[in-house]
Order: sequence, then C-alpha cells, then structure tokens
Amino acid sequence: MTMQEIYAKVAAPEYDFLQKDKNLGDKIILLALGGSHAYGTNNETSDLDIRGCALNTKRQLLTNESFEQFVNEETDTTIYSFNKLISLLANVNPNTIEILGCRPEHYLYVSPVGQELIDNSHLFLSKRAVYSFGGYANQQLRRLDNRANRLVGQAENEQHILKTITHASYDFKNRYFPMSEEDSIRLYIDKAIQEDYDTEIFMDVVLHHYPLRDYKCMWSEMQSIVKSYGKIGKRNSRAIEKNKIGKHMMHLVRLYLMCFDILENEKIVTYREKEHDFLMDIRNGKFLDENQQPIPEFTELVNDLEKRLDYDKENTSLPDNPDFVKINDFVQSVNERIVKDEI
Repeated sequence: MTMQEIYAKVAAPEYDFLQKDKNLGDKIILLALGGSHAYGTNNETSDLDIRGCALNTKRQLLTNESFEQFVNEETDTTIYSFNKLISLLANVNPNTIEILGCRPEHYLYVSPVGQELIDNSHLFLSKRAVYSFGGYANQQLRRLDNRANRLVGQAENEQHILKTITHASYDFKNRYFPMSEEDSIRLYIDKAIQEDYDTEIFMDVVLHHYPLRDYKCMWSEMQSIVKSYGKIGKRNSRAIEKNKIGKHMMHLVRLYLMCFDILENEKIVTYREKEHDFLMDIRNGKFLDENQQPIPEFTELVNDLEKRLDYDKENTSLPDNPDFVKINDFVQSVNERIVKDEI
C-alpha cells in the first residue's frame, strides 16, 4: 500500500471518527502509521494500523472527567490522550515510544504541539528500555514455544520465565507501596521440587507492615506470567494455522534491534531500513523447519541478542530513569496553554 493509497483510505467514511469523536477532531496532535507499515516489514496482506495522540480538554484537566485513549478495532486505530501517552513514554513503552521515531513521511498529521512532542523525544529515553523492551521480547519468545518441539529446554524456559517476571516487576516500586530497607522479594532458580522439572523458580519474601492488597496485585502479576507460559502450546498451534510463527520471530528480533538503538545510540528508530531484508527473511520462514518450528540457528541468534542486551544494560550512558523534572515542565507548558485557550 503506497502512502497515497493510505491517505485515501484514511479519508474514507470508516475513519470519520477521527473528526467526529468528541475526544479527537481538532484535539489530535499526532497521527502516524503503526505496525508493519511503520516498521517497513509489511507485505500485501498487512493491515493498516494508525497510532496517535490527542490533547486532553480544559474540562478534563480541571475536573474529574477523564480520557485516556480511543480505540477503533475495525480500523486498528489507537489514539492516546496526551497525559496518558506521556506516562507510557516515560516507561519507554515499546507500543508508544515507536510513535516518536517514525519516518517523516509516515506521519499523517503533526500539529505544532505534536512536533514539540517529537522534538522532546530524548526526554523519555532511559535504562527502563531494558525492562520494557525486554519484557515485550520475552512475550514474543513465549509465543514461539511448543510442547512438541520446544525452542528451549525446561531449565532454560524457567530462566525465560524468571527474566520476564524480573522485567515486569522493575517498576513495582513506582506502582505499589514502597518496601523498607529490611523488606525484599527475592526470586531465584534452584533444583526443582516438582516432578518432571529439572529446575524451578523459588522465592524468599521478607515484608513488614506491608499492605495486603498491594502484595496481592504484585503476586497476581507474577502468577499471570507463569500461567501464560502454560498456554503457549495452544497459542503456537493457532499461530501455525495462521502462518504467523515467522511474524512472531521477526517481531522478537525487531524489538531487540529497536532497543539497541535506544541504549547504544540514544535514538528511536521505528523504520528498520538497514535490517529490512533480514527481518523479511525471518518473517518469510528462513529460520523455520518443515514443521513450522524455529531451527537451532534462531535459538543461537536470540541468545546472542539477549547477551547484547545484558551488555547494554551495564554499559549504556542513559540514566536509570528519565528526567521527570523536564518531562513535567513540558507537560505543564502544554496543559497551561490548553487551560488558557492558547491551543
């Protein structure tokens, strides 16, 4: 689909909600391509995904009225509110940070405030990318596993589960009641107690005067990750039926590559021009066997990518956290102009 065809499609009646929805219209500051068209990995069957941002209204800023995001599933369109998008960007959320790194021609609309947001994209880059992108990459990796033909053995699979939980729990301290210096939740792998397991994850928990509900939420998140690994076989079977194994493999590699750009070059590069042919080879099955399962060479590739991520984690010049003072200054500047009817 050419850009001319994309503009024509977005101008069709099925996208009228962009103008008619009360939270969109002239409040939209960014509209960009998302998904495979944004990555440059689209083919003739690829759907058109649209991502964007809309300013919160004066009423929403001054009252309890809220708007976080608009989703239209029929057209694969997601528009985030400005305040919601900022919070996601501050955590280097892969689904949103890519909006700020598109090719210029892949922006369907950019307002002056939208350009300010793009120009300030560096404010959101931090080591949090290791955990956000690492978590998403592990989700893609889980989709590739299959009971009949495992990408990794049980012991190594347990390592992946632990790494996924570690990534997911990185910001527990920001979302739940803070632990004291005497408190800790330690997860580690040791010789298994369960039958049919070589190793398994254990935990040592020391908490004092800690809110039960917060602990329950943290436990639920960790439990959900463990349970999700038990559903892999069914997911994998469906992916094979729909010929999507190669697509999952490609996105796994793409996530790592985008994360490396952030950690090593402090840049957001959504369109993967340099790696296009390699990524398309993965998508088209170059690393799949006759049973539509990843071949050992792909496992080696993923292991190398994980080692590079571990190295970048220790050697990147990015700070542990983004500069929240500057981010809040920018947000205040935009929202003050909204309240004063200047934008």
